[in-house]
Amino acid sequence: MTALAFQVVLDSADPHTLADWWGETLGWQVEPSDEGFIRRMIAEGYASETDTKLHRGTLVWVEGQAIRQPDAPEGSPCARILFMAVPEAKAGKNRMHIDVRATLDGADLDQARDALLARGASLLWEAAQGPHRWYTMADPEGNEFCLT
Repeated sequence: MTALAFQVVLDSADPHTLADWWGETLGWQVEPSDEGFIRRMIAEGYASETDTKLHRGTLVWVEGQAIRQPDAPEGSPCARILFMAVPEAKAGKNRMHIDVRATLDGADLDQARDALLARGASLLWEAAQGPHRWYTMADPEGNEFCLT
């Protein structure tokens, strides 16, 4: 079977703000908006002004925003996270979550936790298995992730 590329999609109340937060957290790039394309889609009747908004002075689609790993080849597995607008609030525990591996480059786990808390994350609990410990946290919209 051929290898399949994929992206992770997170439901969001405000996809652009959450993409900004996760982009900064992971050191990934927020994909740029193509304002010319958006305006052309409106002019040709494929979209309306209500499908767009201004985010940080840039015309964007209301429904979503993606981030990607810097310098990742197109189609790389899991090189992209897409944040999609949904009308309902998050309810219940995530069935799947992101693991953020802060200690890969020698970073201090507690310092990484504190930096994320200062940027709007919340701490849900701390856990350990043998010598390995991690924090389960939530992003500003309540999506759980683990910090290891």
